[in-house]
Amino acid sequence: MDPKNAQSEQSPRAGRSEPFPSGRLTFLAPKPLPTGLPPVDHCHTVGEVNHVCLDFGAKATSVFGWQSTLGIPFFCFLFTAFIIPVMAFLMFYWLGNGWRDAIHALQGVFDITFWLGFWGGLFGFFILSLPRWQAYAKLKNVIPTRFNRQRREVCFVPEGQKEPIFVPWEELVAWVTEAQGVTEYGVQRQYGFGIGFYHPDTGEKYTLEFQTYGQPQAISNWEAIRAYMEYEVHTLKEIQDPLELQGPDDPPWEGVHVFRNARKRLHEEYREGKRGMLYLTGWYLYHLITFWTLPNRLVEWEVKKIKRMSRKSLPKSMAEWSESIPEDQWAKPSEELKRQSKRALELQKANPQRPMTDIFAQVGEEFEGKVSMTA
Repeated sequence: MDPKNAQSEQSPRAGRSEPFPSGRLTFLAPKPLPTGLPPVDHCHTVGEVNHVCLDFGAKATSVFGWQSTLGIPFFCFLFTAFIIPVMAFLMFYWLGNGWRDAIHALQGVFDITFWLGFWGGLFGFFILSLPRWQAYAKLKNVIPTRFNRQRREVCFVPEGQKEPIFVPWEELVAWVTEAQGVTEYGVQRQYGFGIGFYHPDTGEKYTLEFQTYGQPQAISNWEAIRAYMEYEVHTLKEIQDPLELQGPDDPPWEGVHVFRNARKRLHEEYREGKRGMLYLTGWYLYHLITFWTLPNRLVEWEVKKIKRMSRKSLPKSMAEWSESIPEDQWAKPSEELKRQSKRALELQKANPQRPMTDIFAQVGEEFEGKVSMTA
């Protein structure tokens, strides 16, 4: 979604909402106020976090992504190669002349369906893997957007360019979009989260946007970045572990340790009576069809691969900008942001059920002197 096309003559401001032909765009920044939502990177768009910087945009595939890539073709192979012959066996046993017809049908159908399932599974695996390899090729030329909380700046390296652009954190524009359209399957809604800025020298517009599966999830993604920049969260694990499947010393990605922790918790819940035998059996069947721990190992490999690619392509000026600086040189939040953030928290506390966008809009109007400051 293009915020420039959606916005009116008024400049972007947290809480301001602008309609466009198929939906609505709502700004979350400039002046990044606390949203009141949990800081969770639902889309796994954050690639790496340390005490200085956060990388946004170099995301690794989740375990579920690899499970789908491996499990869907394998399940189709099993169904085509084995389930269909068994169905043919049962049908001919009941409707034919007993065992002889059933065995003959089983052998004849299996000779066809095995290779049909085998080559169909390979083709399905290729189709599902293709977007991932295309993304790897793109990552060679794309440098993730980097947030530096010590300097309170954001660094962009637009695709096809070599020189980074540094934007003050409080001037960064962020938004969520909600759009809908009519398809042959009915009315469908789409949600997105994006950030952007205007080049300080040329005025050229740059944007970066990701699709999400709901507006609260989009806002939580933004809140994860905002909370990091304001020293409210400090690690990737804090924003990417909503199921709490990572131990204190585990790396912050969905490696084999997540699988082992999930299995350990499953057995604990089974012993405590929270899970039944049906759930336990289904869990094991699902992970057998999705190749047990192989998806977790592929995530570990992918994380290392993306890190290597990012380090190779990082411009020298960006690498120097990313280094830690003495604490007495750290940039501080503006007094205006402090006052607006405090007011937003007051309004959230006074009415927790009130939509965050309404609170942002009121804070903006109050600080423009349009309404009285009453909760």
